[in-house]
Amino acid sequence: MHETVPRKVTLPKLGSRGDGVFRTVILGLSLIIALTFVLSIVLLGQQSWPAIQKFGLGFLTTNVWNPVTSEYGALSLVMGTLLTSFLALVISVPLAIASSLFVAEYAPKWLANPVGYLVELLAAVPSVVYGLWALFALKPLFQQVQLALYTDYPDLTAHCAELFNAGRTSLPCFVMPQVPTGLGFLLAVTILAIMILPFTASVARDVIRLVPADQREAMYALGATKWEVIRLAILPYARAGILGGVILALGRALGETLAVAMVIGNTPEVIKSIWAPTATMASMIANQFGDAQEGLQRASVVALGLTLFFVSVFVNLIARTLIVRLTPKGL
Repeated sequence: MHETVPRKVTLPKLGSRGDGVFRTVILGLSLIIALTFVLSIVLLGQQSWPAIQKFGLGFLTTNVWNPVTSEYGALSLVMGTLLTSFLALVISVPLAIASSLFVAEYAPKWLANPVGYLVELLAAVPSVVYGLWALFALKPLFQQVQLALYTDYPDLTAHCAELFNAGRTSLPCFVMPQVPTGLGFLLAVTILAIMILPFTASVARDVIRLVPADQREAMYALGATKWEVIRLAILPYARAGILGGVILALGRALGETLAVAMVIGNTPEVIKSIWAPTATMASMIANQFGDAQEGLQRASVVALGLTLFFVSVFVNLIARTLIVRLTPKGL
């Protein structure tokens, strides 16, 4: 009887040439990303230099955007971008966390998977489809609500119209319509909230499913209810991952262009009412870049893109800092 001689296995030598090649490839790809970031800033800065020279910091502190008089200020556009994005987050994040908890913790398996796929499919819908749906489905509903406000509160409507015309407003007037068109700030926020919901929901669902089973079982062994397990064991463990999903959603909201441009009204004015038309930086770029004349107008539109770039980077840096502080030690 012959004994089987085990075959000698040759392990790759540590520090071999393959390691060096892999390290070089990874380094090169990382440098390409960094170089793209720097080149984007340089190119946008170069193209927008005439507007920066002309207006300086006044470009960010004034809200007049008038190609006829060659006056350009981005204040109202920056405010419109930040307000629509953050209010969309306020609406979408609770819905996203609730849906992810339902899918991961409550729904039976035969229902959890289809619901999870449907939520993820929302991210695959093109933004122009969302814009058309908002125009044909949501706009008439919003218009009916505005008309009802006009009918039910005629005195308040007239009072608010005087305040709007005088350039002043008050908290009650913030919910009163100016012209019942259906288009405006609230419709843009609503469609943005729907568009960014799957980004937070899909990430939150996956992170909640990754919570170790022993944490849940330990809580149940102590007599905790389902809600107490979610509140004390699942959400604290998953909060960093959920915040990561919120950052993804915020990035989508800040840069969303087409759907917002179709429903927001595209009026570069500071928001005085939730129904009033306004504009964001991305929607203004989409509307004016194609027709902008060479010179100051083109440079101002590009400067708007540079401003959007820095606003997005700044907001994401703040969000990343929050994640680091909220992440439990050891994770």
